[in-house]
Amino acid sequence: MADIFDVIADATRRDILGVLKDRHAEEGHSSGEISVSEIVSTLELSQPTVSKHLKVLRDAGLVSVREEGQHRYYRLDSEPLEAVEDWIIPFVASDLGTEGFGVDLADETREFASSVGKVFADTSHRVTTAVERVTPRKWRRD
Repeated sequence: MADIFDVIADATRRDILGVLKDRHAEEGHSSGEISVSEIVSTLELSQPTVSKHLKVLRDAGLVSVREEGQHRYYRLDSEPLEAVEDWIIPFVASDLGTEGFGVDLADETREFASSVGKVFADTSHRVTTAVERVTPRKWRRD
């Protein structure tokens, strides 16, 4: 199984998780399920791209799927993200005694982490894409 941080480092997967989170929070959608076609439409991505990322999210235990005929309905499973939250909280919630400096460290830390995460995700995607282009299909672990 891929490391949870590797899984959520990808911007497209984070976008998909955001759509699933929003669906879960919407009134009238108590199941929190959304079809692949709705995700495709919301994010304006191709169906194969969304399906590829949903497989990674499913393998990491971040989403569950319900099959109904040829349709697939996905739902967010936030339990694996709790481990990420437990790891991150000490970094953003610590009281470092910044009173009087006019600095809100939590916001500053969040902005920094977001920037680093985006750069990491972009770099990871570029490396993965480059490796996939030069690796013969018979050697891949698809």
